[in-house]
Amino acid sequence: MNSYRFRLLVPLSLIVLIVLAGLGLLLGPFFNEFYVERMEDRLAKEADTAAYHLESSGALAGDNSIETAASELAERLDMRVTVLNTDGDVTAETEDEEASMDNHSDRPEIIEAASEGTGQATRYSDTVGRELLYYAVQLEEDGEEAGFIRLGMATDELQDVNSNIWTFIVITFLIAFTIILVFASKLTNELIRPIEDARRVANQLAKGNYRSRTYEGGRSETGELNRSLNMLAQNLTEITNTYESQKERLETLIENMGSGLILIDEKGTISLLNRTCREIFDEDTDSWQGELYYNVITHKKINSFIQEVFLTEERERKQLKIPIGIYIRHFDVHGAPIIAKDGNLKGIVLVFHDITELKKLEQARKDFVANVSHELKTPVTSLKGFTETLLGGAMEDPAMREKFIKIIADESDRLETLIYELLELSKIEDDQFQLDWQQVNLLEEAEATVNMLSDKAEAKSMKIIQKHEGEPVLSGDPARVRQILMNLINNAIVYTPANGEITVRMKEQADQVVLEVEDTGIGMSKKEIPRIFERFYRVDRARSRNSGGTGLGLAIVKHLAEAHQAKLTVDSKPGKGTTFRIAFQKADPDAEA
Repeated sequence: MNSYRFRLLVPLSLIVLIVLAGLGLLLGPFFNEFYVERMEDRLAKEADTAAYHLESSGALAGDNSIETAASELAERLDMRVTVLNTDGDVTAETEDEEASMDNHSDRPEIIEAASEGTGQATRYSDTVGRELLYYAVQLEEDGEEAGFIRLGMATDELQDVNSNIWTFIVITFLIAFTIILVFASKLTNELIRPIEDARRVANQLAKGNYRSRTYEGGRSETGELNRSLNMLAQNLTEITNTYESQKERLETLIENMGSGLILIDEKGTISLLNRTCREIFDEDTDSWQGELYYNVITHKKINSFIQEVFLTEERERKQLKIPIGIYIRHFDVHGAPIIAKDGNLKGIVLVFHDITELKKLEQARKDFVANVSHELKTPVTSLKGFTETLLGGAMEDPAMREKFIKIIADESDRLETLIYELLELSKIEDDQFQLDWQQVNLLEEAEATVNMLSDKAEAKSMKIIQKHEGEPVLSGDPARVRQILMNLINNAIVYTPANGEITVRMKEQADQVVLEVEDTGIGMSKKEIPRIFERFYRVDRARSRNSGGTGLGLAIVKHLAEAHQAKLTVDSKPGKGTTFRIAFQKADPDAEA
């Protein structure tokens, strides 16, 4: 605004200065001319008076001395007085001797006075040594020409007056210019102050401070401008509040919707993800924002689906089966292009509906009968076959009878275990299932479990090593924790060759207790890891069946770990062994909630 004030004051000052200077240039000569005319008029009147005095005093008739009369006139008038006869000879002179004076008949003022009665001229006088204003009047005596009287006034007085006039004009105009400039400055400030205030508010509005207001003032144009700015600020505040409210609602909706949402712009850059995506992909999806989708999404099926939506620019829907960690999850994925008003593609939006549970339920319905029938068919067939064999006469042979009865007993035990584990799994999956929360010493439970399975391990010449760090005490159900240990260690014994080694580790951490069961068994590939917790799934069916396994142990472990709100992970390499890791919480999660 200083620049604005400068651009306003400088032209105004120049205009005022030019106007005053022009006015001074007009008034200076006007006053000078006016004063000269007054001086000439005065000189004419004094010359007429001096002529009358000479004519009436009798000096021309010789009654008195002309020199004396001229000297008296010069003293009274403070001027040079010269008296001439009709021939132009000087008869009286107040500034020099008459005898030394030249004939003045050729002087302009004398020539003019001789023809017109009066004459006037301005010139430098050698006698006086300065410039004089001369005025000559013809003298008469008894109606006849008797000579001339000439008055001479120095122009120094005129120059002094002219100088005083210009000094007065300059000083007056400078004072006027200063007063005008001061008032113009104040007026400019009064005009600019509302504009400065409006500019300040406009800058604040541009920075997003919509609470800023300006003084509205009167009904002038600036007052209307400031009122408009205040109204604009109020409207922006209302619009911003509405926008923020809608934004908060939309963010709350997006962040808390049960489906994953990904927004990708036309360049393939991920611009928006919601919190559900982090749960779906089990990754830190916050770091995906601003990255190209194919650099951060490692699942080829999802990338192919995204490319398909980009290429077709049409709505697409697919059901994808994707491995997430150790689990296989199913998603109903919807993809839709974002088309601008001009018809150009601005990006795409993806919505992931997790239908894993529905798929599991659907698959469970399909597989339950087949799996249970298959698992029950083997022991039932064995029982029926050996019973028929015994009834067919084999019971007469003591050796055969004992062998078959032992097989029947083993198959009965297997059938009983299968039915028990099915009932246990069903019980664990029931919504009414609850844990008996207590303080569980994991070290004591591990020692008791190892003692129970020591004979089975010794039969395969295996060594079970227990290691612990700190005090592995957690909050859980003792019976269910021992059931987890039993299934994990038994599973390690089954899938570890003879002379192998099993290590049970227990680590106390800040707010967790970590259980690890590591074996040196056959291991498994990455694609098998997500399936090992399915019912009746076996990595090596022959080995598991020969050991009496039902294929339900790890499914029970998974559900019990989830009931304890513990995190279950698996690391395995074919031929190197497998490590099951469960991170229990020290405190009761339900009690904390």
